[in-house]
Amino acid sequence: MSQQISFQQMPIKTIGAILLVGLVLLLGQSAFVIVDAGHVGVVKRLGAVQTMPLSEGFHLKFPFIDDVIQLDVRLRKVSNDSISASKDLQTVRTEVSVQYSLTGEMAPISFQRIGIRQVIEATLIEPAIQESVKSVTALYTAEQLITQRERVKLTIHDEVEKFIELTLERKEVSGAISIANVAITDFAFSPEFNRAIEMKVKAEQEALQAKNEKTRRVTQAEAAAVEKQLAAEAEAFQITVESKARADAIKREAAALKGNPALIQLRMAEKWDGKLPVLSSGSTIPMLDVSTIMGSSK
Repeated sequence: MSQQISFQQMPIKTIGAILLVGLVLLLGQSAFVIVDAGHVGVVKRLGAVQTMPLSEGFHLKFPFIDDVIQLDVRLRKVSNDSISASKDLQTVRTEVSVQYSLTGEMAPISFQRIGIRQVIEATLIEPAIQESVKSVTALYTAEQLITQRERVKLTIHDEVEKFIELTLERKEVSGAISIANVAITDFAFSPEFNRAIEMKVKAEQEALQAKNEKTRRVTQAEAAAVEKQLAAEAEAFQITVESKARADAIKREAAALKGNPALIQLRMAEKWDGKLPVLSSGSTIPMLDVSTIMGSSK
């Protein structure tokens, strides 16, 4: 049975070798850093921030002297709910999201003067959203916030950028934050306002329906009137044509009778009904009753 060797029984050289190896391993581990993808390294040397950021990958550093803080420079989103009042004094709850990223080259100075990303979001971006939403919604009525949503979004985007840039200028870190997009994810109003909107929409729909019905009836009446007028004009034209034709026929017949007296006898013969003439004995000289020859024109 082997005896266990206590630490006190180990030779001093062996103990020294073990301590040396441990120290080397500790020094070796603290002498380098690997910066993750999408991050930059901010070096704090004995508490002082170095202005040169570390890019992605492997880097050497001073053991026990340098401390490296990794900052995410990828695109991130901050959402915030803001309660404000519209121009017509309606209470509006607006949910706005801002997509932003940190500028890698300025990460050390922004870390030094503002802080890590969580601090930047809490102390800069969220207040920018709240202040911008309140100032912009006060310029529009509740209805305009809905109907002019794209315009409102662009105005809020501009106000957020102005707020952030002004704050960065005062901290002498202009350009440390880049705003990619500002989106209005939701507008919410009081139940009373929602009911009023529903009633207004319903009234507008009914008014539009009545207007369309009126237009349809007017159109039908106008079409009937036009059709009647066209029929009257056609009938008048037909009468005019027929009258002119009869007048021309009478004119031509009169001219023919005037130029050919024998034609009168022909017309009389055409009118004769085949009865013999009747002599009138009421006078001294017998007279021929022409009416019996011509016959009745009825």
